[in-house]
Amino acid sequence: MRLLRLSYGQSLFLLATLPLILAISGIAVLIAVQSERTAAREIASLEQTMIDAKRRELRNYVQLARTAFITIYGNAAPDDEVAKLRVTQILSAMVYGTDGFFFVYDYEGQNLVAPRQTWLIGRDWSGLQDDRGVPVTDTLIELARAGSGYHTYEWLKPSTGQNATILTYVIGLQDWQWAIGTGVFLDDVLAQGAAARAEVRTNVAQQFRWIGAIALAALLLVFASGLMITVRERRLADAKLKQLTQRILDTQEEERGRVARELHDSISQLLVGIRYKLELARRLTARGDASAEAAVDGAITGLQGALTEVRRISHDLRPGVLDDLGLGPALKSLCETFEARTGLQVEFHTAVFRNRLDIEAKTALYRIAQEALTNVERHAGATRVRVSLLGHRRGATMRIEDDGCGLPRRDNATGSGMGLRNMAERIEQLHGSLTLTSGPGGHGMVVEATVPLTHLLKPDTRNEGEAPSAQAAE
Repeated sequence: MRLLRLSYGQSLFLLATLPLILAISGIAVLIAVQSERTAAREIASLEQTMIDAKRRELRNYVQLARTAFITIYGNAAPDDEVAKLRVTQILSAMVYGTDGFFFVYDYEGQNLVAPRQTWLIGRDWSGLQDDRGVPVTDTLIELARAGSGYHTYEWLKPSTGQNATILTYVIGLQDWQWAIGTGVFLDDVLAQGAAARAEVRTNVAQQFRWIGAIALAALLLVFASGLMITVRERRLADAKLKQLTQRILDTQEEERGRVARELHDSISQLLVGIRYKLELARRLTARGDASAEAAVDGAITGLQGALTEVRRISHDLRPGVLDDLGLGPALKSLCETFEARTGLQVEFHTAVFRNRLDIEAKTALYRIAQEALTNVERHAGATRVRVSLLGHRRGATMRIEDDGCGLPRRDNATGSGMGLRNMAERIEQLHGSLTLTSGPGGHGMVVEATVPLTHLLKPDTRNEGEAPSAQAAE
C-alpha cells in the first residue's frame, strides 16, 4: 500500500484546519447533548402533566359512577344480591368513548363487570399478569382494600385488539368486598411524547447542518489563500481529465468502428459466401447433381474461415493467453502474429522469472506492445523489430526497438500521436515510466516501458487463472 504523500500546501491546510474542525465538532456535540437533555426534561414534564390530567379524569369518572349507585349501596346489606345485581347493571351500562368502561372484581379475584370484554365475566383472574410480568388483578384488589389507588399495566385495547398501556383508578366497596375502577389508555400520551422526541432529533440534526454550514463558510473564508496554492494544479488536472474523457470516448468509438469494419469486411462476406454455396448445394441436391458435395465442402471451408476470423477478432479484443499463461507467452504470440501478418522479422526475448506482475501491469504492457507494433507497421518503414521483457530490482521493463525511420516529427506524427499518448497514459496510471529514444546511429526508435516494483506480487501470490509453473515468464 502506497503512503499518502501531501504537498506543502495540503499539509499547511490540514494543520490549520484540523484544530478548527475539532473545536467546531466539540461545540456541535456539546450543543446536541445539552439540547437533548433539556428536551428530555421538558418532554418528561409534559408527559407527567398529561398523566396527572388523566388521573384527575379517572377520579372524576369513578366519582360519577359512585354517585350513580351510592344510594343502592348505602341501603343494602352485605349479602343483598338484588342490590348487587342492580349495581352491576348500572356499571355495565356506563361505557364512554371508544374504549372507556368500568370493571368490577370481588376480593377473591372473580370478575363481575366487563362490558367491553364480556369473556372475562364470572371467571377467577387472581394471579393475572400482563406481558411484562406486572401483576394486574392482585394489585387492583390490594389498592381497593386500601381504599383507592392507581395502577399501570398492559391490557387488551377493545378498539384495536392489541395490547396497550392503560392507567386505571380503583376504589373499594368494603361491605361488598368489591374493587370498582376504570381506566384510560395512554396511547395519545406516548404518541405525543414520541412525536416530541422525533421533533427534538430533527431540531438537533438541523442544528448540526447549520453548524456544518457555518464551519464550511469559516474554512472557505479563513483558508481561501491556502486554496489558491493549488488552483492552477486543479485547473490543469480538470483540463487533463476532460481531455482524457474525450480520449476515452474517441478510443471507444474508434474501437467500435474497427470491430464493425472487421465484422462487415470479413465475417459478413464469408457468411454471405457460405449462404450462396449452401443455396447452390440445395439446388444441386434437388437435381441429383454430384457436384453438390463440392458446394457443401466449399461452405464448410467458408465456415472454418469465419471461425478463424472470429477467433482473430476476439484475440485482438482480449487475448486469452494473457490471463491463462501470463505476459511473456502473450507477447510471444503477439509477435508471431505480427510477423505472420506483416512479413517483418520479429525477435522476442524474455528473462525467465516467476509470473508475478499484477493484472493491471500485464494488461498495460501488452496494450503498449500492441500500440508500438501498430506504429511500426504503419509509420516506421522498418524491416526488423526486437521485443524484450525482463525483471529487475526496480520492477519490470519492456523494450521494443526497430530499424525504421526513427522518432516521428511533431508536424507529421498525427497518425501515431494518438497511439503514443495511449501508451503514455497507460504507464502513467501505473506510476511507471515511458521513454522514446532513437536507435543506434539515429536509426529506428526504441520504446521502453517500466512498471515499478509495487506492481509485482509476492512470490506465493498469483493472479486468478495464471499458470502455476515457475518457468512461465512475464
